[in-house]
Amino acid sequence: MPQPTVILHGGAGSSLQDKGGLIPVRQSLHGIVTQVVQALKEGATAIEAVVLGCRLLEDEPRFNAGTGSVLQSDGQIRMSASLMDGQRQCFSGVINVSRVKNPIDLAHWLQQCPDRVLSDVGAAELARELQLPVYQPLTDQRLYEWLEERKGNFSKSMARVVAEGARRGTVGVVVLDQQGHLAVGTSTGGKGFERIGRVSDSATPAGNYANSLAAVSCTGIGEDILDEALAARIVVRVTDGLSLEAAFEKSFREAARRQRDFGAIGLDRQGAIAWGKTCDVLLAAYWNGTAIGDTLELPPGLQVGSQK
Repeated sequence: MPQPTVILHGGAGSSLQDKGGLIPVRQSLHGIVTQVVQALKEGATAIEAVVLGCRLLEDEPRFNAGTGSVLQSDGQIRMSASLMDGQRQCFSGVINVSRVKNPIDLAHWLQQCPDRVLSDVGAAELARELQLPVYQPLTDQRLYEWLEERKGNFSKSMARVVAEGARRGTVGVVVLDQQGHLAVGTSTGGKGFERIGRVSDSATPAGNYANSLAAVSCTGIGEDILDEALAARIVVRVTDGLSLEAAFEKSFREAARRQRDFGAIGLDRQGAIAWGKTCDVLLAAYWNGTAIGDTLELPPGLQVGSQK
């Protein structure tokens, strides 16, 4: 049986400075990897471990998901999350949900439902049915960013005040458990100042996809990820016979030619880890069965890598 394997990310962007710098980000990501690996060693399933990892990332204010999510153009926070069980090839998710602490919990509950993707009103009703406490994910930093941008009537294209990392912010977790089962989850607060009703890639198979052979979570500019159908494309290429690394390499070289701006992480059923990015920074960390590593100091631009 395979060793438990984990790779997770806290977003993509142009700099680590808006997240507090290299050392705090590394400590945060490595700490979460450690907790997920411990749960797997204690017998957690892939789905359980993914949900745990996503909850921990959603609870970390430096990342744009759950607590610390960015505000939309009307000053409201609307979050999206999805979960996919690779063994069952079952996708579930919520889109533009508000006032819950952990959107991934709603996606998890929907795994067993006949209606598995709910948008804002339906997701809010589900939260009430589950008696989840009302929660305000707003942080002082996100409010400050929105107020500063509002002074210019949102005319500065988000780049100056809102950290570049925030608008590409997503969290994701990919897991291979001790039974050889794969699962993946992805959660986001959106890109910030978007038009009301905009849907990110994170609650679609373009941004979050798995089967019994491979699983992939994406981060970056959601529209670019949707245009490439990135997560599903990589998984399908593995299913059709490419290695995980080759599927990442082919998909990211194609995307770079089209000037896409994103990153992705993935696992296959043998425990091979892969990542790719066209952006400057990919905030990913992993456990390869023997040690923790990360992608925080990769050179800017197109990079694809793997671990066995």
